[in-house]
Order: sequence, then structure tokens, then C-alpha cells
Amino acid sequence: MRVLIVNTSEKTGGAAVAANRLMDALNNNGVKAKMLVRDKETEDITVVGLPRSLKLQWNFLWERWCVFWHLHFSKHHLWEIDMATAGSDITKMREFQEADVIHLSWVNQGMLSLKSIRKIIKSGKPVVWTMHDLWAATGICHYARGCNRYVSACGNCPLLPHKGGKHDLSTKIFRRKKALYQGGSISFVSCSKWLEKQAKASGLFVGQRITNIPNPIDTHVFCPQDKAEARLRAGLPADKHLILFVSQRVTDERKGMKYFVEAIDRLIEKYPEIKNNTAIAILGGHSEEVTLSLPSYSLGYVSDEKRIVNIYNSVDVFVLPSLEDNLPNTIMEAMACGVSSVGFKVGGIPEMIEHQKTGYVANYRDTADLAEGIHWVLEDADKEALSQACLHKVSQCYSQHAVALKYIEVYNQAMAYKNYKL
Repeated sequence: MRVLIVNTSEKTGGAAVAANRLMDALNNNGVKAKMLVRDKETEDITVVGLPRSLKLQWNFLWERWCVFWHLHFSKHHLWEIDMATAGSDITKMREFQEADVIHLSWVNQGMLSLKSIRKIIKSGKPVVWTMHDLWAATGICHYARGCNRYVSACGNCPLLPHKGGKHDLSTKIFRRKKALYQGGSISFVSCSKWLEKQAKASGLFVGQRITNIPNPIDTHVFCPQDKAEARLRAGLPADKHLILFVSQRVTDERKGMKYFVEAIDRLIEKYPEIKNNTAIAILGGHSEEVTLSLPSYSLGYVSDEKRIVNIYNSVDVFVLPSLEDNLPNTIMEAMACGVSSVGFKVGGIPEMIEHQKTGYVANYRDTADLAEGIHWVLEDADKEALSQACLHKVSQCYSQHAVALKYIEVYNQAMAYKNYKL
């Protein structure tokens, strides 16, 4: 079986990381998988880039310009909206024609347009689409953030100026997607049960096939190491408890840095002795912009996987106070290294963190509870039992073999469905 995974970027962003890991998992389990990307960043021969042309840049710029125009030339929400008005036709590429299954991943920002996706469907090849966020099930947004208008037909979109209108941009794109999905030609996969539940509620997904499969992780790469040696390699102090915060862009409001800062303040207020023995490591872009009440180590954006593994193995607890998240790769990476996580009870996070078994699930936006969770992991919990529970969870749920087998079943069903329709 030949599978072509389509993603905007080869390496940048959580979806790109997940798509790469899925490709490796499939190739290690008897499937011939390749990736097709717009932004190729390595010499990996299993990853194919779109032919370089001015059209690629134009597609990206035109998509952003259209969003910018609909926002009345405001940058607010500029990167939270996608219309899929511009994109590449990939159906003539050799890799596309050789594939038995086309697997769409994150394809926004000028990679594929709705017209491009229609051509893929009309090619007659089975199509599987992994949802890394809610965009496929809404008009224009990636995360609903409490809005439920996508349940019917969108409209009055809170991301648009003056909250849009009854027949605003979100309604128009919603209708185009509804026409595109008619006939049930796409097999949808969500990475979390939370996202699956949200997607099933969408007016776009009536009669659609959707299942839930988590992202995989390579446990030969992300695995426990000696903590003292890891700290030495990462350049982190050997004599302190270390708390880790990770985000591609640390200042991304959705990742909850504001709540992290407040939780640290509450932690110090309740347990002042923590100032003497605890420090914070911040991994991600713009990390130098954050001011905290404990000594902090700004590690910046790191792409080297070995260094990332060293950093995870250096810390005592990973904290991700996301306000909305699907199935964060970062929690999976921490768990695979035997490190417990603390996060809010939101999105797919409670599916990953088993409360007081593999980490601590704090009440949503409750910084006092978040602080309590951090303290519990650092001071009260049985660290060895937590670590072993994390490793067991990863091996059972997120291993390459377990995830690859589930996807192979989806591919076989998609091909059978396509042949049945013919």
C-alpha cells in the first residue's frame, strides 16, 4: 500500500511533527508512505516538496490578503482564520498518481484550496483527512473557543469585525465545504476524542465517517535518560527542581503563559521555600520575553530532536496550561521521557494525563489548582510510580505500531468504500 501524506510544512508546527511521525510509523509497519509539502526543509528523500515557483508564494500571500481584507485590514485574528481560496493542484504530480491513498493533514495557508481538494476527490483515489484542529468542521476558524455556530451553519462569526453577520464569510465557506463533503468521499480522523465529539456536532459532518486515532511517537528517540547527564548536555542546573514550559511560540495566548505566570506566583506565595530550590526552563520562540518570579532559563526555539529529548529528561515536571488544545505532542514527548505533566481540564489533555496517575489535571483556568498540581508532582507524588505510569501509557496508546495498525485499518476501509461505490 502506498500512502501520500499532504501537509503544508515539513517540520514547522505540531501538525508537521505529527505527520512526520505518522510517516515513520507507517514505513516501519509495512506501508510505503511519503510526505508532500509546500515548505521542504531537509534532504529527506521520503519528503517531496511542491515544485518551486512564484505561484506558491502567491497562493500564501493571496490567502492572507483575502483574510486581511475581510478583517477590514486589522491584524487581529489574521492567523486564526483560513478560507482556502488559493492552493496548488497536486493531482498531476507523480507521487500523487502512484499513491493508493491520499492522506490530508494540515493543508492551510495556501497549500490546498477547497478547489484543490475537490480535484483530489474527483481523481477517484480514497481520501483520509486527519484533523489537527476543528477547521475542517467549521466555516473559517481552527478552534471554536466556546462558539457553537458551526453546529448549524456558522454566521455571526466572533472572529470577524462587528461579529460578522448572518451571511458573512464564515457562512459562505461553510456552504462551500458542505458541497465539497457531499457524497461522503472523505474518511475523517481526529487525534482526540474531544475533537471527534466537537466535529460530530458540526452541521458539516452529518453523514460523514469520522474516527479517533492519536498521533504516534517514536519511543526509541523520546525515552528516559540519566537526569544528571541530560542536564549537563542541556546546560541546565544540577541542583534545582526544574519546571518546563514548551510552545512553538511562547507568547501564543492559547498556550496559557498568562496562567503559568500566575500559577508560579501562587506557588511561591503558598510555598515560599520553593524560591530556593526550583527554577523554570522555557522552550520555544519569544521565550526571552517572559518574566517570572523564579529563576528561568530561556532556551529559545529548538529544532534539534536530540537536544529536545535532553531538555525533557532534565526536568521534573512539564506544565502546559493550554486554554484549548487537541492532543499536544509536547505532553506525549514528556510522557515518553518519563516526565509527568500538569495541565487544565480542557480539550484532549485529560485523555493524555490521568489525574494523579500520570500527572495532574487542574480545573480549567484555575491557577490555584494549577499551582497545587505543580507542587504535588514536585513534592508529594511517588515520582517513580508516576514515571512508570507515563511510559506504560505511551507504549499502550501512542507507540508507532499501535497507531500504524489503526491507520492501516482506516486506509483499507476507505479503499473498500471507494470500490463499493464504483
